[in-house]
Amino acid sequence: MFKNRLEAAEKLSQALTRYLGKNPLVLGIPRGAVPMARYIAKKLGGEVDVVLVRKLPSPYNAEFALGAVDESGWMFVGDYALRNGGTPDYLEEEKARQLEIMRQRRHQYTPVRPPIDPAGRIVIVVDDGLATGSTMIAALHALRAKMPAHLICAAPVAPPDTVEQVARYCDEMVCLETPWAFQAVGQFYREFPQVSDEEVIAALAE
Repeated sequence: MFKNRLEAAEKLSQALTRYLGKNPLVLGIPRGAVPMARYIAKKLGGEVDVVLVRKLPSPYNAEFALGAVDESGWMFVGDYALRNGGTPDYLEEEKARQLEIMRQRRHQYTPVRPPIDPAGRIVIVVDDGLATGSTMIAALHALRAKMPAHLICAAPVAPPDTVEQVARYCDEMVCLETPWAFQAVGQFYREFPQVSDEEVIAALAE
């Protein structure tokens, strides 16, 4: 159990101290992980930015991810998607909707500059927890195509099977807790408020 995202970010930064002074690029998945990425980047002496990915929610439960899509339109779809309402037509419609949201967020979050280039960099991708791992997989896939020198996934908590799956998409997996009894990320935080767009913009502008 973590007190809040700040405590989780502090513990992750401790687990990543070998990258101190190596100017890592720390990328947060919006919205909750962006302030965490800002904190970790400060601790390690690196840069912070955002990696935009969106989950593809089930039509039956908006909190349950059938998969995820990155800014390029590449989709990761779980093998359980079809039995949870993820028909090909539904996924294409949802993909288009999520791509439009990402276009709006890119303009909102980094309006005066392009994304920081991860090529040749140590890249740490941060989320506040992984459930299905879909959004992290989409983020790692998008970044791998940009040729980082070393690609790291960093999360405070995830179930063991998710850790095993996500680890295939990165060079290094840093996950602090891997409980089997996993229902939702929020159950592992005493305080888990929504993070606003304004907080994300402030974290990226510091």
